[in-house]
Formats: sequence, structure tokens, C-alpha cells
Amino acid sequence: MTEPSLDEILKKYQNSFIQKTYSDENNTSDILMDVFGLSSELKQENKQYWGRELGMCWQLLIVEICKTFCANFQPAFKIGKDEPCDLVVDKYAIDTKYRIGSGDSGLHKKYKAYGKMLRQEGYEPILLILREDNLPAAIKACEVGTWTIYTGNDSFNFIKEISNFDLKQFLIERKGDFPVQR
Repeated sequence: MTEPSLDEILKKYQNSFIQKTYSDENNTSDILMDVFGLSSELKQENKQYWGRELGMCWQLLIVEICKTFCANFQPAFKIGKDEPCDLVVDKYAIDTKYRIGSGDSGLHKKYKAYGKMLRQEGYEPILLILREDNLPAAIKACEVGTWTIYTGNDSFNFIKEISNFDLKQFLIERKGDFPVQR
């Protein structure tokens, strides 16, 4: 069963988060932050760190679910030197992001190119984003790159549709179970 392996991923990140130190600000919470009991204030102390680490946790949870529950799961692959997605299920080349907040033109170019590359390989590029407070210019670049974009609840619905696993309910049930107490 995958729940113990998903719990292991959450435990690993709990331990990593407990050991990290920073400074202060404010923002909104989300379902993954709730699992770790992370306050917006703590996350604002080092937005880049928390965004990167929560993003990797989000990615690993989705990969583990799809590896366990999707018959046609494939890991990430390369096209030339590029790795344009995190995993493949059936015809879907899926990339995961906690949030897209970068206005970096290099990132925009990558998403534009990757979507087109994946379509040329016969895949439908899917972007699963946990948060809904994404930078509009970055979302637009993904749309130009022909990505189908799911954010928030739509991401959870897509995961459930392809895997029959309710990740949202799983995370709700673990609210506060992996506290980062410092």
C-alpha cells in the first residue's frame, strides 16, 4: 500500500523543515503547509527555500501515487539534454509545481519550448500546480507552450482521475501530523 511510503516522504520533509532557520513576513497558507503546521510567517522568512522544498515534496507525492496506482506510469525522461516533465501516465507528460512565481524569461522560454517538444513526441503536456497564487506572466508562457494547466483543486481532481487516489483527502487527514516545531 502506498500510504506508508507517502507518509515516509512527509516525514522526511518534516525532519528537513525542523532543521531550517530564517527571518520574517506574511502570506496565505495551503493544504501542504497545513500537513507540516507551517505558518505563513515562517514560510515568508525564506520564500525561496520553502517554495523549492514544498515543490519537491509535492512532486515526490505525485510521482509516488502515480507509480503505485497508475498502470501506465513512466518516470521522467530526457529529450536531448532537457527533462521536460516529472513523469508520464498514459498520454500525459506531467510536470509538477508548488507555485509558479518566477517572471524569469528563461523559465518562460523553457515552458514554451517544452510543451511543444512533448506534443511532438505524442504527449499531452499537463502542469499540476498546488497553489493558485501564480504569476500571470508565467502561466501565460505555459499556455503559449500548449500546456494544460491545473491549479489547486483542479490538480487534486486530475490526480484522482488518473490514479483513483484522493491526495487532497489524504493530506487533509494528515493536517498537523508532521509538525515543524522550532
